[in-house]
Parts: sequence; structure tokens; C-alpha cells
Amino acid sequence: MTKTSQMPVILGGISSIAAQYDVILCDIWGVLHNGVKAYASASEALTHYRQQGGKVILVSNAPRPAFDVVGLLDGMGVARSAYDGIVTSGDVTRSMLSSGTWKRYYWLGPQRDGGLFQGLTIEQASLNEADVIVCTGLFDDATETPDDYRAFIEEARALNLPFLCANPDILVERGGELIYCAGAIAGLYETSGGETLYSGKPYRPIYHAALDVAASLLKRQPDLSRTLMVGDAIRTDVAGANGMGCDSLFVLRGIHMHELGLDKGALSDGSFAEFIARSAFKPTHAIDTLSW
Repeated sequence: MTKTSQMPVILGGISSIAAQYDVILCDIWGVLHNGVKAYASASEALTHYRQQGGKVILVSNAPRPAFDVVGLLDGMGVARSAYDGIVTSGDVTRSMLSSGTWKRYYWLGPQRDGGLFQGLTIEQASLNEADVIVCTGLFDDATETPDDYRAFIEEARALNLPFLCANPDILVERGGELIYCAGAIAGLYETSGGETLYSGKPYRPIYHAALDVAASLLKRQPDLSRTLMVGDAIRTDVAGANGMGCDSLFVLRGIHMHELGLDKGALSDGSFAEFIARSAFKPTHAIDTLSW
């Protein structure tokens, strides 16, 4: 049973709790890197954990298949010794597109996410000819905001198209700046009354896929009471852990660092307690940055 009703203890490192868990399901962006460079201490911590027999599955809301993510992690300097496998919302999206009844999709997102559709038989089409909208993000997340898509949403709603969100994140940090993700547009579409489907965290399919990978490594089904979910976002990572009945480790110096005042200095006990009190989902543990 998760200890979500208590004020989480801020750990100095995961070595103090590592023996309690057989499996770590770990977020990527905000925990292992900031969108530009890797956090060396995070790779080191997960490598130590694996050396002691633990299994690490990276679970990401990246709207790309896992085989694309490996190369990106290599390029940023995330050590391959830090993980056993990767499951992404892109993988879940591909599965949904392969098993669905849709024949044609309209793609809303940047060209860098094109690997999502590689090898699929479903065809890309114009909005008027599509059966579903697949959103991987904004066309240009460096200059646009979700408000730029209100006219598009009205047009799509008039066509009564379902909206498949391949990345439920609303915001991520990129080198210290916050940028909008597909989840921000999906939220507007859902608010407008449109049918909206989500493929990543905090929804169960991505966790079931990650646990299947862990089971193949352990040669048995993972014990959820000995599974730890690590992430920096309350509404996806911690919410997903709560929903699955797993413990969670909340990384403070990530997407919520500005709310916690960490961009201005050290964390105060009062600001942390206030943040936790108003959070809809409560973590089991907390840590400044992922470290051993």
C-alpha cells in the first residue's frame, strides 16, 4: 500500500530506499536530462541500482518509438548502463493506430516526431479526409502557444474527429525554459467537447506495457508493492503511481522547480509543505535531483 497520505521525506539519495524495490519505472525528461544535457548523477544512481540487481524501465511521454529515444539519450550522454528497457507513449500510440479502425490520420506536430509513423500501414491525410487527429505536439513549440490552435480546434470539432494525444504532458523544461506539449492542445480539444484519447502517463496502458517488459526481465510478474515510479511531474508521474497503487519518488528540481522556488535558491520547509498540501496527488518520497 502506498504511503501517499503522509508528508514525503526528502531523501539525500535513493540508496536509502533501494532495497525496498525490485523495479524502478523512471521518467526521462526532467529526471535524466533537461532537454539539452544529461544529469550525470541520475545515470549513476540508476546504474548503481541495477548493479545491485534492480531492474529499470524508462517510461516516457515522448511521442516517439523507443528505438528513436535510445539515440537521443546517447546523444545527450545518458548512460546505457542506467536502464534495462524503454517504453514510450509513442509505442502505445503506434499500438493504438495499428489495432484501431482508422484508415487515415491527420498529423499535428513537429517533423522531428516522424518516426512515430514509421512502418505503419495507416495513411497520412488532410484534415478533411482524416479519420483521426494524431497530435505529437505543436508545429513550432519555440514560438507557438495552445491559443494559436483555437481555430484549428473549431474546424476539427466541426468534422467530429477523435483527437489522439501522443504526449499527455502539458509543459516540459528545455534548458531552463518551459515549452508546451501535445497535452496542452488536447486539453483544449477535450474542453471543447471533442473525443480525446491519451496514450501516455498517467494512463494505465503505458504502465502495463512497462510492467510487461519488467516481467520479461524478472521472469515473473512484478510486485507492485516493490515497484517505484520516479518522475518530476505531479499530474502524470505521481498521479500514475497513485492510480497503479505503486510508491513514487518525486524529483523536485524538474517541471515544478519554479513553483517550489528552487530557481531562486534552496527549498524551504514551508514552501514544500504548502506545495504538497495543494497537490491533488501525493508522492511517497521526494528528492532534489535523482542521485544515489
